Amino acid sequence: MKSITVKQVAAFCGATANIDGEILKISTDSRDIDSNTLFVALVGERFDAHDFVADVLSKGAKAVVCSKNVGNDPRILYVEDTGKALLDIAHGYRKLFDVPFIGLTGSVGKTTSKGMIYAVVKKKFDTLRTAGNLNNEIGVPKTLFCLEEHHEAAVIEMGMNHFEEISRISKAVEPSIACITNVGTAHIENLGSREGILKAKCEILDGMAKGSTLIINGDNDMLATIDRDDYKIVRFGIDGDGLDMTAEGISADAAGSTFTAVYKGERAEVYVPSVGIHNVYNAMCAMCVGMELGYTLEEAASGIRDFEPEGMRQKITEINNITFIEDCYNANLDSMKASLDALATICKGKSYAVLGDMLELGDFAENAHRQVGEKAASTGCEYVITYGELSRFIADEAKKNGCKALCFDDKEKIADFLYENVKEGDAVLFKGSRGMRMEEIFISLYKKLGFDND
Repeated sequence: MKSITVKQVAAFCGATANIDGEILKISTDSRDIDSNTLFVALVGERFDAHDFVADVLSKGAKAVVCSKNVGNDPRILYVEDTGKALLDIAHGYRKLFDVPFIGLTGSVGKTTSKGMIYAVVKKKFDTLRTAGNLNNEIGVPKTLFCLEEHHEAAVIEMGMNHFEEISRISKAVEPSIACITNVGTAHIENLGSREGILKAKCEILDGMAKGSTLIINGDNDMLATIDRDDYKIVRFGIDGDGLDMTAEGISADAAGSTFTAVYKGERAEVYVPSVGIHNVYNAMCAMCVGMELGYTLEEAASGIRDFEPEGMRQKITEINNITFIEDCYNANLDSMKASLDALATICKGKSYAVLGDMLELGDFAENAHRQVGEKAASTGCEYVITYGELSRFIADEAKKNGCKALCFDDKEKIADFLYENVKEGDAVLFKGSRGMRMEEIFISLYKKLGFDND
């Protein structure tokens, strides 16, 4: 981060500063402290960083933000709520940068969309983007504090579990362009309904100036209902109404997808280095951002070609002419269905879907898992192999719809089954919520196949 002062920080968060001095780092980790650090003592459900303030001060921290009385050291800045203060400080720091800020949210595919938007924006701008999944009320400030003088744009991912979280994050970020990729069922346990999810996602507007651009998936049934004349609405899709960008001639193979993007009479051929129709939507979203920044359609398309997937998100691995789709970062109903479509698209022989539980679905859990089983059967999946208690509903529904389905409670046995049955030309999907650690199955399988996955 660039240098700010203690008095600037105090002004950002409404505190009184008894000292001044240069701050070059802002930390919420008491182990990450030096003489130029501002430490913010956050309070969580299972921790209270105020317990470490004395240690932080002894390490020579420049200043500390606290909401509880921990003494009268002149370096302490007192506020009512340190979580709010962290966002306020991040907002104050963000205001020092007069560059485009692109905010994005959605029920599924946020990180992939972020990666594609970044790939487009960085073609012309020195761009900061959210690292990993730092998309919450702590992670977003950490991202903003990474802004440096050389940055010319920022792509900020915004996640949430409850109402008003995106509102608070958006007010800190103040996006000049916002994207909502879709509204599905993720976090429906906390938000009650898809209407509730739509309301929560639309909180991204709370930090935006009137007249700013909102980019939305016009094919999504919930997003299609948005009708706001106080913002510039840009819609992308394939067969929705009133679309600004559309995709024609979509085709796909194991390496990726191609389509023709059409935008206000302009056409460009697009190659997306990821499989699945959902990634065509993600690509269009990113290209719409480029168009809002003054790109030609071909310039935006060239950015998509540079996209590289992050982590365990739909990574394609081929061993012995067998295609493996590693998609174990997370899972919800929409991403499960999208991955099953991708499996069907690239498979030349038999297809195997190795599926784990989708978590945090509450009362919707059984219904959602059964929908996945029905979807697997409708895509022609040869085998559905499940791991976890909830995923037994997937297997049950898949079997009812004519699919072969097996339930396991041992990951090593799944790896053994695949090793003994999968042949050349087959394709295998690994998918489940992060807590299910489905990657342990393909790591074991790859070892049996003599492939080093490191």
